[in-house]
Amino acid sequence: MTATLPARLLRLLSLLQGRREWSGAELADRLEVTGRTVRRDIDRLRELGYPVESTTGTAGGYRLASGKNLPPLLLDDDEAVAVAAGLLTAAGGSVTGIEESSIRALAKLEQVLPARLRSRVEAVSGATVPVVVRNGPQVEAQTLATIAAACRDREMLSFDYAKRGGARTSRRVEPHSLVAAVGLWYLIAFDPEQDDWRIFRVDRVTRPLATGRRFEPRDLPAESAAEYLRRSIADAAYRYTAQVTVHTPAETVLEHLHLLLPQRVAPIDDRSCTVQLSEETLAAITRHIIELADLDAELIIDAPAELRRQLDARIRQVLNALSHA
Repeated sequence: MTATLPARLLRLLSLLQGRREWSGAELADRLEVTGRTVRRDIDRLRELGYPVESTTGTAGGYRLASGKNLPPLLLDDDEAVAVAAGLLTAAGGSVTGIEESSIRALAKLEQVLPARLRSRVEAVSGATVPVVVRNGPQVEAQTLATIAAACRDREMLSFDYAKRGGARTSRRVEPHSLVAAVGLWYLIAFDPEQDDWRIFRVDRVTRPLATGRRFEPRDLPAESAAEYLRRSIADAAYRYTAQVTVHTPAETVLEHLHLLLPQRVAPIDDRSCTVQLSEETLAAITRHIIELADLDAELIIDAPAELRRQLDARIRQVLNALSHA
């Protein structure tokens, strides 16, 4: 269907799919046409089956609503490559129940993917190393979708949140970005009540709800959401902390342990390095040490006596279980 649309209608459809709501004046400005032309093009999209709704307000506006049937989705080349490559690696991800859905969606996308893009998809997916965290916390796909939409539409987001110790609180924030890192999903948001930026683990979020109240986006105190998250994780206090000296080059350790932040691995020389491990659970820090042991390199663990005793016992337990598997 989209192949027969004139270029201006394609551009209009792309704008409507990229944001929750547009005013007529904004669309006219982006398309460099009159408001009357925008209204005529909107009517044309409706005739083609796209559920474009008119919104009330001072200037009036438009939004692409959900309909009974899913209309054709317009993607440019880069977006199509990103979606296909993401679906190829989604089966090993940390989103609950997404494996089968990803395979079905990829099969449909490949049927319509232009030949010129297939090699790009293969190149991207071939160079992508999925981080599989089968034992890590997972999140519901609907939770991610709700939060992502609130970030996109600049809507206040309310949700219940479980803190580290298990205490639950109700939060109302200005969502900025969703970031996937070290096997987890994180929400970067500004908390008006605390008058400061906050990071929330999405697996601890329940009952997320976009309130419909809009906000003006604030400047993030970092170059990007990913950089802000990396910096915050590196500076955070954790329950368990240990340093491991590994007689293997730092580059090899980083290639082997994809979940480690690069700044936690420091080279000693070209044949050895130190690794800073900080986790909330004993199981998580033990898992990293065992992964380092898989490098067949000598390890020296530097940790408080009680933690060292716990780690030694836990490592022996895991290794014994593996030997009898």
